[in-house]
Amino acid sequence: MPARLSPSRHLRVGRSKSGLGLFARAPIKKGQFIIRYRGKKIRTEDTEELDTRYLFEINNRWTIDGSSRSNRARYINHACRPNAEVYFVKHVIKIRAIKNIKPGDEITYHYGRNYFDAFIRDVGCKCKACARKRAKLRALKRKRKRRTRRAG
Repeated sequence: MPARLSPSRHLRVGRSKSGLGLFARAPIKKGQFIIRYRGKKIRTEDTEELDTRYLFEINNRWTIDGSSRSNRARYINHACRPNAEVYFVKHVIKIRAIKNIKPGDEITYHYGRNYFDAFIRDVGCKCKACARKRAKLRALKRKRKRRTRRAG
């Protein structure tokens, strides 16, 4: 089992393509614990009244309100091809690496299909994989446009 990292020493909050993100300062091995998603445990039924985007549902009954800035895990952004995943130990939300992460890499996990469909799909995903896909499509469109100009 790899050694545990100290989030304050091995992680930093910084600018990313989708706003603020959480970045590795040290190498993180696949399978290694990264950080815990912290916050007040509240009943899921009471979340409708809250004005925050840092709610993390544990199950149908309980949700974590991770809006406190001391919860550095709240800065982890969504990615369609993430390098980390969420796992639960009782009612504790933890994040671990599913790939080796190099210093300077942004830590990301997939927020889940329901969240993606409700909040990300319409505005467009800003992860690296989707940005590359969009760039490839733009290049293909330009190429087709040039071909039609020459042919016409």
